[in-house]
Amino acid sequence: MQECRIAAVDLACRRGERVLFSGLSFALAPGEALHVTGANGIGKSSLLRILAGLLRPFGGSVDRVGGIGLIDERHALDMALPLGKALAFWQRIDGPADDRLARLGLADLMDIPVGYLSTGQKKRAALARLIGQQAPVWLLDEPLNGLDTQGADMVQHLAGEHCRAGGVCVIASHQPFAMTGLRSLALAEYAS
Repeated sequence: MQECRIAAVDLACRRGERVLFSGLSFALAPGEALHVTGANGIGKSSLLRILAGLLRPFGGSVDRVGGIGLIDERHALDMALPLGKALAFWQRIDGPADDRLARLGLADLMDIPVGYLSTGQKKRAALARLIGQQAPVWLLDEPLNGLDTQGADMVQHLAGEHCRAGGVCVIASHQPFAMTGLRSLALAEYAS
C-alpha cells in the first residue's frame, strides 16, 4: 500500500450562517482509524467532504498523503447502467479489480440496473468501487446504513483489514462500528 496519512488542524465548518463545528484537530497514520460520532445534522458528512477536498473548510487545514476513497450517499455509479457495466466503467479508470470483490455478494446482480438495486446492494456496489480504487485513505460516511447484519459485519471486517494492511479509515456514523483499535471523536464536543 502507498504511503498515507490524514490530519485535520483546527478545522471549522460553516453551513449558511451557522458554524457546525470549530477547533477540530486529529492525525491518523497508517493502520489507524477514527470513528466520528454525532447526531444527524451535526456535520459528520461535511467533515468527510472537507477531508476529501470536496468542500472548503471555514477555518483550519487538512494535510493528506495518499489517494482518497469516499463512500457517501452518492455512490458514483450510473443508475441507468447494469451494475456490471457501471463497475466496469470505474475498472477502466482504477485498474483491474481484485478477488475481494467476490466477497461482496454482487455476482448475481451484474445484469440489474443500479437504480433497481436495494439500498444495501448499492452500498455493497459502492464498496466494490472503493476497493477497486485501491486508495489508502478511506472516508466512510454512514457505511452501515441500509445493510443487513451480514453486510454490516462484512463492512466492519473490510475496514479492519484495510487498516491492518497499512491503510487509514475515517468512519462517520451515529451507529456503533466494531473494529479493533478504533479511536472515537464525538463531533458534539466541537459544536459551536
